[in-house]
Amino acid sequence: MRWTARTTGTAASQDPGAARGPSGRLVGIDAARGLALVGLMSVHVLPSHEDESSEPTWSYIIFSGDSAALFALLAGVGLALATGGARPHGGMELSADRVALVVRAVLIAVLGLAIGSVLSDDLPADNILIYYGVFFLLAVPFLGAGWRLLVASAAFFAVTAPVLMQLLRDELPESVSSNPAFADLVTEPGATAAQLLLTGTYPALAYLTYLLAGMGLGRLDLRRRAVQVRLLLAGAGVSVCAQAASYVLLYGLGGYERLLAASSGDADELADVLVWGSDWLPTDTWWSLAVDTPHTNAPLAIAASLGTGMAVLGFFLLITRAVGAWLLPLSAMGSMTLSLYTAHLVALSFEVHYDRPYLWLTIQLMTAVLFAVAWQRSIGQGPLERMVGAVAKSARRRSMAASSGTELD
Repeated sequence: MRWTARTTGTAASQDPGAARGPSGRLVGIDAARGLALVGLMSVHVLPSHEDESSEPTWSYIIFSGDSAALFALLAGVGLALATGGARPHGGMELSADRVALVVRAVLIAVLGLAIGSVLSDDLPADNILIYYGVFFLLAVPFLGAGWRLLVASAAFFAVTAPVLMQLLRDELPESVSSNPAFADLVTEPGATAAQLLLTGTYPALAYLTYLLAGMGLGRLDLRRRAVQVRLLLAGAGVSVCAQAASYVLLYGLGGYERLLAASSGDADELADVLVWGSDWLPTDTWWSLAVDTPHTNAPLAIAASLGTGMAVLGFFLLITRAVGAWLLPLSAMGSMTLSLYTAHLVALSFEVHYDRPYLWLTIQLMTAVLFAVAWQRSIGQGPLERMVGAVAKSARRRSMAASSGTELD
């Protein structure tokens, strides 16, 4: 399978069927990001199991783990497109890009910490924004890389991050909170750093796999139909193979029995891990790395979610050629996920969704769609996106001016 990378302008002229939104945005990317937002909101609001059978609900099966992975993957795509696409920036431009990304990362992390201060610790939602700030900081050295190096780096982190988590989990401090705030950063900096990097819900070293893979995809010519088809097929293949490999390792080669023995014979606890993907896994056996359950962040779990995200992106890029206008609700939301996700977390802090979760989710989704479509058509970029973008762009301009020896007015 041969991936190709061409310039964006050339691609657009060769493939006019590629759907573009405002300012030349690829509608398929925004639509996929909108679906990731819907997935996270569903996981946060809807029940995870059926009351009578205790089996996972459809929303949990479809969205748990994969939505967050898709978000990180698409964030990487966006970073690549903003830093030159198929022709990565170099020299002064690359230095300015790095300055802008550091500023963006700090602003998003500060926003996440501020939101963490208003969220209760028992809220069924883990704020990913704090982790996002760390994702972006870790991505700074990779901004000038081509797609091959980015894909190789993603594979490296897919293997080494789970191994580090396995080796260090018993040595690292417990997570400070499901939603860290400024106070945690000040009073327990070590525990907070360990949580953000390795032990939290979205550990940055493991999620760097998705971000770097997305950057690699963003270095390709995503407007070409051939690339979109390959992305869909390759993603589906990676996901299926990862899940099949996990099944063979656990149930064909004795991995389940080894895990059960390592868990002191607690079959119920192990069953919960294999279904719900909690943060418990035996650390004294490497068979823990054979699990593919969401949020375990084992190599095969990462590969399965990464493949699903690739397939979703390829699918949306393909269908926008025919039904791009019908994807407006998703693509409008996807163009301002920072604003809508922040509003969603703030709304959850009122804790009014427990009695009627489906009604509460419907209200949030309808509000998000109506706001996003109206705001995009009248103003354009989302409110928080506009604010963060303005500060980051100002930092970038100042960096360029300082490098070239010119003065800003």
